[in-house]
Amino acid sequence: MSIKSVAAKLFASKIYHNTMAWANKPVETQMEVFKSLINGAKDTEFGKDHHFDKIKTIHDFKNYVPVRDYEDLKPYIDKVRLGEKDILWKGKPLYFAKTSGTTSGAKYIPLTKESMPYHIEASRNAILHYIHETGNADFVDGKMIFLQGSPELIEKNGIKLGRLSGIAAHFVPKYLQKNRMPSWETNCIEDWETKINAIVDETIDENMTIISGIPSWVQMYFERLEEKSGKKVGDLFKNFNLFIYGGVNYEPYRAKFENLIGRKVDSIELFPASEGFFAYQDSQKSKGMLLLLNSGVFYEFIKADEFFSENPKRLTIGEVELGVNYVLIISTNAGLWGYNIGDTVQFTSLYPHRVIVSGRIKHYISAFGEHVIGNEVENAMRIAMENTNVRINEFTVAPQINPTEGLPYHEWFVEFENEPENMLTFAEAIDDAMRKQNIYYDDLITGNILQKVVITKVTKNGFQEYMKSQGKLGGQNKIPRLSNNRDIADALIKE
Repeated sequence: MSIKSVAAKLFASKIYHNTMAWANKPVETQMEVFKSLINGAKDTEFGKDHHFDKIKTIHDFKNYVPVRDYEDLKPYIDKVRLGEKDILWKGKPLYFAKTSGTTSGAKYIPLTKESMPYHIEASRNAILHYIHETGNADFVDGKMIFLQGSPELIEKNGIKLGRLSGIAAHFVPKYLQKNRMPSWETNCIEDWETKINAIVDETIDENMTIISGIPSWVQMYFERLEEKSGKKVGDLFKNFNLFIYGGVNYEPYRAKFENLIGRKVDSIELFPASEGFFAYQDSQKSKGMLLLLNSGVFYEFIKADEFFSENPKRLTIGEVELGVNYVLIISTNAGLWGYNIGDTVQFTSLYPHRVIVSGRIKHYISAFGEHVIGNEVENAMRIAMENTNVRINEFTVAPQINPTEGLPYHEWFVEFENEPENMLTFAEAIDDAMRKQNIYYDDLITGNILQKVVITKVTKNGFQEYMKSQGKLGGQNKIPRLSNNRDIADALIKE
């Protein structure tokens, strides 16, 4: 055992005990964060506009600060972009993370000197919790790859701009610099396909022990490795035993990954976003990710089925329940206030508070009142694939409201790596799993309002071609798991 791995175990033990100290007092921890945020922003333009000097309680905060999305906060962000100080948070942000919006086009999310360290610490602590629980630290001596956006940044009005993953690349700790791959030059390549090929060339002969990224793009990397070497990834990288991912649920990809790797590897799920690093998987034995309650983010939760009502109740960490679908609302030390990030979560445990990402509040299917969410379709796909040889590359779901014949239905667009022996049986397994999870969907099937699931096969690399056509190939971009319209569906049919 190397000195580096021994040191990692000692550090992991310290971080674990520090984490448990705040995780076991969630309400008190969040109140400390809340008071710090209000005090830190009381002299900003936003703080003055919203009477922060009068806010003494969370009840006061709810009265003075409404729930907002990006469009509502944009007038303040526009002032920050022009170089004005003390608008949303004291001073100027260090960075703007540029993300893809929908109605608003590109979104610019501020990152401050107070918020940025938490993004880095969370990634580190996720690995340290894994080391503490498993005792496995040998991988710290090998090479680690993080598939991410370009670290090249531009600067305007004293604020640097880039993708979050590219910004984070500037904060890799010194003790990891020699282990980190790919090279800076390769990481700066903008074209994703060119970049992946360059990464393959750089890493194919290295001792890779940790591989990290969004599953759909790591899959592309694995496929290129196999094409070039003729070997399974696990044979190529004999010491590769830890896959770190975020952005999408890994389960639909797991069978394909294990086939590409040639064996099972441990995995750690992360919940990062430009708006904050919210959670990470702290245990291989427990479902869900530990919600980070001491990381400069004050959380509120609104039940998803009440979100669009006139006055939905805003809950805090002491009021949440297991298994309820909540819209996540945040206020942060980067200057986001009562901000709806669009994600929905469900708690899988309390004390400590762990969550799963259940979907997006705007990504759902309810064309007939069924209220289907992302977590349900992912679970249905996982259940249908159990005990089969079926492997998929990607899938998405859309409603078919006006079929040429018969009843409407949910259409599942699936790119198979290994097709089911009987497509109808596979579709019925998905449909059965959906009906067991969602009573509204079950009622629609039982009442002959909808017919059962219809599967449409997508040609090989069809999803990649779609993303390429949208200018979203690679990086942090991902296919929505489901939508309430047929924009993506119709584009896939044309491919």
